[in-house]
Amino acid sequence: MPEEKESAEERLKRDGWEKMFDATEPRMSESVELYIELGYEVHLEPVNLVEIDEECKPCIDGEVGEHKTIYIRPKKKE
Repeated sequence: MPEEKESAEERLKRDGWEKMFDATEPRMSESVELYIELGYEVHLEPVNLVEIDEECKPCIDGEVGEHKTIYIRPKKKE
């Protein structure tokens, strides 16, 4: 049986990232700034259209590159 490739979301979760939400500007930058101020590391990933609700797809389809999924994790102690 062939091994299934680990998804980006599974890899991020394994590495301690928590998925928050999908956003575009200006809310994306505002949210990133807030999470950093709260002491989190922030990672942005392109939106995975397979995981988007059908009613949301028409709005995102034309602007896929502008929509990002925000992931956060506590900053590692140095």
